[in-house]
Amino acid sequence: MTLQGKSASLADDQRRVDRWISQYEEGYFDPLTNLARLAEEVGELAREINHRYGQKTKKQDEPEGDVAMEMADILFVLICMANREGIDLDAAFDRMMEKVERRDAERWTRKRS
Repeated sequence: MTLQGKSASLADDQRRVDRWISQYEEGYFDPLTNLARLAEEVGELAREINHRYGQKTKKQDEPEGDVAMEMADILFVLICMANREGIDLDAAFDRMMEKVERRDAERWTRKRS
């Protein structure tokens, strides 16, 4: 997997989303509405994955989906949820990675160099 030279942090993304949301009187949705939105977006990703790799094929007239955009939709909703609750996603992600790096350090077979 290669990333295309991008080094934006989640904090940058959180600020970008906040600037966009802040333009509107409605602001961030309530937590339960955001959770429903998240479930909807995860369902859309599941549908695309199922169409590509699962047994449920698309209808002939159904356009090809965009897995990357479905993932980005999920990220957008997660960022909205984090912003509304004042959560620093960079810090939370760092904590999560520290956890898995310790817990799963010997769980998987390492590649040989």
